[in-house]
Amino acid sequence: MKQVCVVGLGQFGTHIARTLVLQGCEVLVIDQNERRVERVRDDVQRALIGDARDYELLASTISNSLDEAVVCLGEGSIEPSILCTLHLKQLGVAHIRSTARNDDHARILESVGANRVIFPERESAERTARQIANPGVIDMFPLSEDFRILELEAPASLVGKTLIELDLRRKSNLMVLAVRGPGAGNYQYLPAAEERVRAGETLMVLGRELDLVRLAEGG
Repeated sequence: MKQVCVVGLGQFGTHIARTLVLQGCEVLVIDQNERRVERVRDDVQRALIGDARDYELLASTISNSLDEAVVCLGEGSIEPSILCTLHLKQLGVAHIRSTARNDDHARILESVGANRVIFPERESAERTARQIANPGVIDMFPLSEDFRILELEAPASLVGKTLIELDLRRKSNLMVLAVRGPGAGNYQYLPAAEERVRAGETLMVLGRELDLVRLAEGG
């Protein structure tokens, strides 16, 4: 079971913690606000009231078995998130995600050890805007540089053709990673080249964001 520590129980941190538990992770939460901790205590494996800027507190709490930490301290001063990220890095946490208020904050977090910086409001707004502009888009997940994984309903331009006929890898620098039929619960990963795209299917496609947007628009 993956072990994750969530530091900061604002709305974003609370949702992250509860969702991680539903995804089968073992979750430790830390916040200095007693009311916030009590609100999620019964939903997670461990809950601690404390100041995340306190190195000794973190050192006595974080174990070697911890897989990842999510620092959700974007409210108020940026100091707590910076110090917490620094301390977690010093304690040897392998992967740290930290929320940032702006680009300068993000650069500081990266310089002290954050592996991934999250802009909750910005990313939510971008996701919503994509869905409004392209109703077939279900979600888009960032990878390195400008590569993304796009989850979308099969565009009409693809329906009825096989993957080998579409030849998306050569024509559009895109790769279909998985397909899910209408009403199906699970994805079929790495579909065969002879797989024919059907109306109502959901596709999971890897590529650069600009190429993915063109696909979603039917290009």
